[in-house]
Amino acid sequence: MIIYSKCTDVEFEKVYEAFRIGFSDYIIKVEISKDGFLNRFFGPEGNHLEHSFIALDQEKPIGLILGGIKNYEGVKTLRCGALCIHPDYRGKGVSKQLFDLHRQVAVDNNCRQMFLEVIVGNDRAIKFYRNLGYNKVYDIKYYSYKDISSLQGKIEDSIDIQKINFEDMVNLAVKLEDTHINWQNDLDYMKELKGLTHYGVYESSELIGALTMSANGKIFFIWTKLQCRHRGIARNLIINAVNDLKLKNLNISFPNNANIEGFINHIGFQRDEISQYEMYLTI
Repeated sequence: MIIYSKCTDVEFEKVYEAFRIGFSDYIIKVEISKDGFLNRFFGPEGNHLEHSFIALDQEKPIGLILGGIKNYEGVKTLRCGALCIHPDYRGKGVSKQLFDLHRQVAVDNNCRQMFLEVIVGNDRAIKFYRNLGYNKVYDIKYYSYKDISSLQGKIEDSIDIQKINFEDMVNLAVKLEDTHINWQNDLDYMKELKGLTHYGVYESSELIGALTMSANGKIFFIWTKLQCRHRGIARNLIINAVNDLKLKNLNISFPNNANIEGFINHIGFQRDEISQYEMYLTI
């Protein structure tokens, strides 16, 4: 008999096992330790055990849905951080039961929308979500820089690059409230991460460009003031980070944004095979 429980009511080992077996044959190979799973999915990913549910068949973990609530772009939102089912239990209604519990969390907490990301090509999952009422709103694209040596060089003397604090990024974000930033690149996510470095470009004491980079070369944020674009500011910010952090790799992901896409194509980033949809369900 399959029973459904809040993740707070079971040992965390079972939550991890449900995740591990549910993603054992995923499109992208998922290998993560129990500590890594805890630190990432209940850290920056923003999931909470009290908003997550597990399916058990005679104590055997066979399904999992993770949930996290926050005020996302001005709207109280429940995000599905993961939904996975044991391969032997798919097509038996377990996903629907887990989702019904997930949706009730949104209702009980007065959320206005539900949200998730799904990999393009995972047609079974996309069909399932569409049948539940989700609609695709944004595409998330992934890019990498293949020959990072071509980005190493001298910074232009006219561009004053300084290291800045996370608080400077928070203040900058106020000016960008109408710009959609995906969940895994926003301030709440970055705040929970270690090893990020923030850079800024100043002109007459005004911040006109900014970059947030991880120690392994992931660009979380890049921006240039509209009136200051096409002056090499963003490119020089990246060159500075590559030199300063001694990076070997560069990658970036972002939702629909013609300006960023045009820029990274121009300086030599190449599109990765993976992409995602952001799907929303209004309550």
